[in-house]
Amino acid sequence: MHEEIFLPSTYETGVPYDTFRALREKSPVCRIPEPSVGPWPPGPGYWAVFGHADVKHVLRSPELFSSNLGATQIRDPDTPEDLAFVRAMMLNQDPPGHSRLRRIVAAAFTPRAIRALEETINTRARTLISNTRGQEIDFVEIAADLPVWTLAQIMGVPDEDRRLLYDWASRVIGYQDADYAALSTAEASTLSPMGQAAVSARPETFLRPDGRPMNPRSRTALADMFAYAHALADAKRKDPGDDIMSRMLSGGLTPEEFENMFFLFAVAGNETLRNGIPGGLLTLLEHPGQLAALRTDEALLPTAIEEMLRYWPPVMDFRRTATQDLTLSGQQIRAGEKVVVYHASANRDETIFPSPDTFDITRTPNDHVSFGFGPHFCLGAHLARTQMRAIFTHLLPLTFTQTGAPVRLASNFQNGLKHLPLKVE
Repeated sequence: MHEEIFLPSTYETGVPYDTFRALREKSPVCRIPEPSVGPWPPGPGYWAVFGHADVKHVLRSPELFSSNLGATQIRDPDTPEDLAFVRAMMLNQDPPGHSRLRRIVAAAFTPRAIRALEETINTRARTLISNTRGQEIDFVEIAADLPVWTLAQIMGVPDEDRRLLYDWASRVIGYQDADYAALSTAEASTLSPMGQAAVSARPETFLRPDGRPMNPRSRTALADMFAYAHALADAKRKDPGDDIMSRMLSGGLTPEEFENMFFLFAVAGNETLRNGIPGGLLTLLEHPGQLAALRTDEALLPTAIEEMLRYWPPVMDFRRTATQDLTLSGQQIRAGEKVVVYHASANRDETIFPSPDTFDITRTPNDHVSFGFGPHFCLGAHLARTQMRAIFTHLLPLTFTQTGAPVRLASNFQNGLKHLPLKVE
């Protein structure tokens, strides 16, 4: 029952908010099957959590709902080796290991570093938007540039290698979509020697020896990304730069922790904004009255951004694993079973948000969970808001019209757009 919630193809036409609403009312915690999807084999199923209070309870209770036992994606890693590999990532750890890594990352984001990033983000956004005037564009490509560029600054990645970050994130997050699963847009001849060496390590096939698809988060599937991560770490140990990755390396990260931190920044720090910015713009275009109100009073931009994040959550769900037998909203959950929280549903919970299906840029308070909650609350939330504010600050004064239908990403994880054609005056 309700397998459409799991199927990536469902989301090509939109998030199933009507189904979420019905389930919040009748079965706020329920079993969802994992049928096979193309060549991907079926899974054991999972408990889905739809209500705002339950979602927060799961996210703030790592002693009951672990990020580490089975990692944080619905699909189980293919092998014990793959599971051990992803469990080393901060995203997939529980306290106290998670807390130690989070402190190292947070210490690298000094006030001076944040101020410098905010200034350069605003300058980059102004240039990006200015260059679109008088053109027909795919706004998704424009939106993708800013987070990739920002990440390159944070990570100390040479400018000529920025497109590699785009490709790696596309392969990991978009593996359920045929257009993204094996994406390679970086031109090898334009890359740095470090980038060219990494590309040569790219797998020739994304199939396992048994013919089944390779887990996109496995070390084998991302051999090129990790080759680059280690080369970058070696370079920064020899010649540290004024970037956050250099500071993190000096803060005690092991080589294995660094490569996993590289993964986290390159993917999580990229895709959230790559989907959130065009999703926010499409929402404004679909609500012209709200767009007009925002143009009239740009002081509404901070609350408008929070409402964009609530209404179009870039990440729709995250997985945990029950550490013990327990009860949640009347359902008996066994130790070791998957528990998946749906941010997209929690953000429309009528017990928290009046008229939850209404897009209201003046909404306050706005207790959305698009950046998560609890120990894993997104460390990059401030930078994400900064980038959204920069893009919309420079875009709103311009005249822009949608020239074609948006194309959605096939993904049961990321609420993404692949194309959003615009004409900018």
